[in-house]
Amino acid sequence: MPRPLPPVRTEVSLEGFLEFEHSSKERHEFVDGQIFLMAGGTRRHNRIAVRLGTRLEEASENTSCLVAIADTLVWANGETYYPDVMIYCESEGDPRLVKRPCVLVEVLSKKTEDIDRGEKWLNYQTLDSLQAYMLLEQETPRAEIYRRTADGWRYERIEAGGVLKLPCVGLEVALDDIYSRLD
Repeated sequence: MPRPLPPVRTEVSLEGFLEFEHSSKERHEFVDGQIFLMAGGTRRHNRIAVRLGTRLEEASENTSCLVAIADTLVWANGETYYPDVMIYCESEGDPRLVKRPCVLVEVLSKKTEDIDRGEKWLNYQTLDSLQAYMLLEQETPRAEIYRRTADGWRYERIEAGGVLKLPCVGLEVALDDIYSRLD
């Protein structure tokens, strides 16, 4: 599926992208040597990410893991993305991006859902450090989690009334808690 917006620049190196991104007022993703402007989010999208990120940050207090929300790049299979929430537990050499995340979370929107379920998921699967990839619906309390197992990836769906369990920081939180106080 093509991206909703055309590339801002093409035939760029990763280093060129990182320099461009550092001086830009807007956020971009770097895919296949091209720079793409990111679609804007909504308050609801942001609140879901913040509520989950806050719970993850609290759970990470006694661990070596750190939580990032929205403005930290992840490098996956030669591409860079801004996941809505991520957990990483290893020191990273380049302060501009994370290469070994433990958990990645995307809050779905109509403009980005195909990319989150397709392109990003395909690239995220190549990260040997990744233990879970979670997609959160924006309008309905629903989470889809792909968990790494010895046999590959296992899919799990959690509806309203269910409990989210995320690795790396041992978070267990009611899904309804993440979806409360959104507006």
